[in-house]
Amino acid sequence: MKIAAWSGPRNVSTALMYSFAARGDTDVRDEPFYAPYLAMTGIEHPGRDRILAHRLADPCAVIAGLTGSSPHLYLKLMAHHMVEGIDLDWAADFSHLHLVRHPARVIASYTARSESPTLEDLGYPRQLEIFERFGGLVALSSDIRAHPEAMLRRICEGLGIDFMARMLSWPRGGHPADGVWARHRYGSVDATTCFAGAEGDMPDLTGHDADLCVDAMAYYDALATHRVAVD
Repeated sequence: MKIAAWSGPRNVSTALMYSFAARGDTDVRDEPFYAPYLAMTGIEHPGRDRILAHRLADPCAVIAGLTGSSPHLYLKLMAHHMVEGIDLDWAADFSHLHLVRHPARVIASYTARSESPTLEDLGYPRQLEIFERFGGLVALSSDIRAHPEAMLRRICEGLGIDFMARMLSWPRGGHPADGVWARHRYGSVDATTCFAGAEGDMPDLTGHDADLCVDAMAYYDALATHRVAVD
């Protein structure tokens, strides 16, 4: 089974990658198109030079390397990394999982670090395009955090693989498959051994952030209407 797990940033995508890695029968890949995205857009991200030095920047070379030796292959993918010029035909052979978080929470996470994302940075428009092309399962990050076992069972069922209880926890300290950007972004999740609990109250946004949330909600709602629900 080859799984393409799509999400935007500031989600529980890293924790879900750790969950699948904990199965023991799954090879995981951490954002394989990050370096091509940086090289093709010229965008400055923390650790850009190091990422380009340690990861393949040619998307064709990345696609050729999307293989594994275990029964299952799990790709953690950022939808907005799939910029114009990166062929998506490779994804036709994958089963697709879409992880989605409410825009207000994603935007609040950005602003907590004094960052100002664009709608494209949030990934929702591209993720919806990918969903409309390939379909797949849609899971809300809030549902996974609130009901991890029930949601993992539903996700595994939808993917056609067995649920394993070992998916509910993982070793502290990250995973060998983590990208070289982990030290900039994975500090909190690397300290965990399981999914965080249910999220608190929805953050209040104002000004530009509130307007951005309104723009993102149309894409979020279009994806969320297909979500896998907890029984």
